[in-house]
Amino acid sequence: SIDPAYAPGTGTPEIGGFTSHEAQLLVRGLHGLDLIGGDLVEISPLSDMTGNTALIGATLLFEILCLLTDNKYKKSLKQDGKNG
Repeated sequence: SIDPAYAPGTGTPEIGGFTSHEAQLLVRGLHGLDLIGGDLVEISPLSDMTGNTALIGATLLFEILCLLTDNKYKKSLKQDGKNG
């Protein structure tokens, strides 16, 4: 879903995708939803000599992990009977 201008390291580049910032905002916009997982589909380092695709992928995975960790923490607070 990331435009190849920002993440060229893919086997099937398609124009018209999200910018890296838009993708980050999209993931952050999922905050508060009851997520149980996330997926990074494809990074092809041989197609991106700059390493931008890997950096974007790692950053978005970090954002997803933050969401999942926050959800797990809030669930544990509810189970303990605490507000959070």
